Amino acid sequence: MSEDPLKALSDMASDAHARIQATHEHINPVVGVRRKMRDAGIPADVMTIDCLRTRRRINLILHDEQPGVLLYQFITIEDEVKDDFQSMAFSQVNTQTLYEWMETYFA
Repeated sequence: MSEDPLKALSDMASDAHARIQATHEHINPVVGVRRKMRDAGIPADVMTIDCLRTRRRINLILHDEQPGVLLYQFITIEDEVKDDFQSMAFSQVNTQTLYEWMETYFA
């Protein structure tokens, strides 16, 4: 994979965010990249996609020790991150995947 996975994921999330806003006025997701794991010495990048209206969050993790894999979980904003992440090959993730997750989980 030649492109930085975090940049690729950020680009996909940005595109999915724009599509969600264009098709679902009531869903206004907030996308953020967090450094807490790296700051704590865990070699991973975290992206959160929050829906403030429903108080739901999608956590996305790119872990250095699992290259080519996206870890993800659906929780609420108030929940602590749990250990029950699902995973899929990063090559299978695209803008449509993120769009559908936001559409289904935040609606």
